Amino acid sequence: MALAAVRRQLSVVGAELASRGRIERADDVFDLAEARAGLDGRDLRNTVTERRQLYELEMRRRHLPRVLLSDGTEPEAQTPAAAAPDGALVGTPASSGRVAGKARVILDPVGAHLEPGEILVAPSTDPGWTPLFLIASGLVMEMGGANSHGAVVAREYGIPRPSNRLSF
Repeated sequence: MALAAVRRQLSVVGAELASRGRIERADDVFDLAEARAGLDGRDLRNTVTERRQLYELEMRRRHLPRVLLSDGTEPEAQTPAAAAPDGALVGTPASSGRVAGKARVILDPVGAHLEPGEILVAPSTDPGWTPLFLIASGLVMEMGGANSHGAVVAREYGIPRPSNRLSF
C-alpha cells in the first residue's frame, strides 16, 4: 500500500515535470531521487533514455531456467500446450514427457492402493508417499512446485513413464 501511495505521488510529480519539458511522459519518473532532481531543475530526458536502454538490455538477457532436468532440458521450455478445453485442469510441469492413464486420487498414503500404470493424484507429497512412486506412471499434485518433494522424487524415478517397467 505504501509503494502504491508513492507511485501515485510520483505520477503527480511526473505530470508536472512533463509539463515543464524535463521528461517526455508523466510515467517517466522512476524514483524519488529522479523526482527531486527534476523538481530542482535538472533535465531528466537523458537519464530516462539510459534507464530504458538498460531495461531493454536486461529484457534481452538470456533466460536462466529455474530447474534443469538430468537430461539437460527445462520443463518450462517444452512446447506450450494448446488452449485447454473448458473444465480442463491446467498445471505447471516439473518433468518432461507425457503419460496417459487412469488417475487415482489418494489423500493419504497409509493403506493406499494404486494399480501399476495409474497416475497418482495427491494434495502434496512427503517421504511417506515415495513407495507409491514405484507404481505410478504419473504424478499430479495440488500443491508444490518444481523443487517440491514430489517433483524432485518423480524426476529421480523417471516419472512420467509411459510403461509399467521400472527404470533405475
